[in-house]
Amino acid sequence: MLFNGKRLSLIRRRRGLSKKGFAEALDIHPRTVMRWEESDRLPNPQEIQRISHILRFSEDFFFGDDLDEPTVEAASFRSLSTMPARDRDAALAAGSIGFLLDDWVEQRFSLPEHDLEDLSQETPEGAARALREKWSIGERPISHMIHMLEAKGVRVFSLVENTQAVDAFSMWRRNKPYIFLNCQKTAERQRFDAAHELGHLVLHKHGGPHGREAEDEANQFASAFLMPASDVLAIIPHVRDINQMIEAKKRWKVALAALNYRLHRLGASTEWQYRTFCIQIQERGYRKSEPHGIQRETSAVWQKVFDSLRGEKVTKAHIALDLRVPVSEVENLVFGLANMLSFDGEGATTASRKADLRLVVG
Repeated sequence: MLFNGKRLSLIRRRRGLSKKGFAEALDIHPRTVMRWEESDRLPNPQEIQRISHILRFSEDFFFGDDLDEPTVEAASFRSLSTMPARDRDAALAAGSIGFLLDDWVEQRFSLPEHDLEDLSQETPEGAARALREKWSIGERPISHMIHMLEAKGVRVFSLVENTQAVDAFSMWRRNKPYIFLNCQKTAERQRFDAAHELGHLVLHKHGGPHGREAEDEANQFASAFLMPASDVLAIIPHVRDINQMIEAKKRWKVALAALNYRLHRLGASTEWQYRTFCIQIQERGYRKSEPHGIQRETSAVWQKVFDSLRGEKVTKAHIALDLRVPVSEVENLVFGLANMLSFDGEGATTASRKADLRLVVG
């Protein structure tokens, strides 16, 4: 198989390098990089060695088939207009490696089929109610957002992007829903991001609003999905002070700012109260460090996958070798759970039958 220029382009972007920056690192002309990526010219063995060294990917990786790549048009990104292209492209490239890992897992495990609907004809509030009804959640708080998504067939991956610009993104691929969450955010923000991306998946599967309008709809969905109106108003029909909200937020495991906004939308606080609480939240530093912070959610599916692989003596190094990617790329996508795989023995095998990873959410 010949050197694949598309794979080179993908990993260059994964490393946050422009064509010019990559060419400077290699001490070559940027047009050479362009010709490599467009397969107009193949790099020689010495050049491939240098490419591998700079990008920290094995030489073998660049000789594989084309990979599925998330596109800017297909992925939902918040604040896309202000997001640096470098950060956006690096996150999308991580998504491509996530697809590669997901395909590897699906060859060995039976994952849940998705149980999502196209709710694009609903309002965001109506879509949240409809999905709660479909999933028989009622009005009760959601104890674990990621577990629920996985039980309903959503593929959830983590992102370890050292940037505040990337919150999360989601998309459909081969009729499977995917969500990628940046784990650099607070645990409460991660839950909201997960619900926000679920909103995109059910409201915008076949297009629809774009940009700010689509993001506003996803935010409204997430707010309603995590904090059902009747439940919120039963607990706080009228807001007295910020301490009341600080105590109540523990019920829904949301950020104080998100609860403040939801209460105002539901008419439980006045405009003056809402703005006053916004100022107090900012002054107390609660936008960066939540009062009564919750434990960060992680994946149940990946836990089950690695529990099964441990029994087969398959290590994260074996997975990375199969995919021809660095071990760190696997770790970054699975909430760090790959660190549980640590065997010194030889002769790892893969499962001879597909393990059933259906989940039950209580």
